[in-house]
Amino acid sequence: MQNVLLTLMLLLAAGQALALGQLADISIYDRVEQRTLPVYWHEGRAYVIGKPGNEYRIALHNRGGADVLAVVSVDGVNVVTGETAAASQSGYVIDNWRSLEVNGWRKSLARTAAFYFTDLPDSYAARTGRPDNVGVIGVALFRRRVESPPLSFDMESPFKRKGRAQGDARSQAAPQTAEKSLGTGHGRGETSFARQVGFERATSGPEEMITLYYDSYANLVARGVISAGPRHHHPQPFPSYFVPDPPQRW
Repeated sequence: MQNVLLTLMLLLAAGQALALGQLADISIYDRVEQRTLPVYWHEGRAYVIGKPGNEYRIALHNRGGADVLAVVSVDGVNVVTGETAAASQSGYVIDNWRSLEVNGWRKSLARTAAFYFTDLPDSYAARTGRPDNVGVIGVALFRRRVESPPLSFDMESPFKRKGRAQGDARSQAAPQTAEKSLGTGHGRGETSFARQVGFERATSGPEEMITLYYDSYANLVARGVISAGPRHHHPQPFPSYFVPDPPQRW
């Protein structure tokens, strides 16, 4: 069955650090702090720390030699259609060995509304009456049927980037008491060109499901996902500009 989907700009392959997945990997990039968020594992689940108010993007990289379909959900909502998410819905096509950036909720073939971390009541899911799945990002991955002819992608976006920046993975100190749950808001409008393409799935169900949870630092500490202990001290090779006097001998 032919499915009409959307495809974003495709980027050159980038590094795999701090990412998840086999067919394709996922990482979360904080657009304010300009760093890829480190992943914390707890009881078999992957988590990232979101900072309220910060915009973020979902970065996806196709790790194989054939294009894949990525159906992306945030807080249980399909980021392309706005429907309550299901794996059978529309998504983004990623060409072989390529990457794409999902910056927000798709509003049209030319615009998106930016993702940003926010308190649960302000999240898009809660504001549209669907608060039950706030705090999770999901990607359902499908391969293309081999009988389908390959599609060439004539990308239109003027915002090409050469990869994903990486930053300091150390957590910032924060209180150990829990805060309000974190969700994803419907932010400012941005230019983001896409076009509709055909894609015939090789299987009725996804070949891989990637799940990534997020919350504030305080909440992840309160839930035992990360430790609230002192940050590890990294020795500095140049802690001072001049040589100080040594202690006097007695």
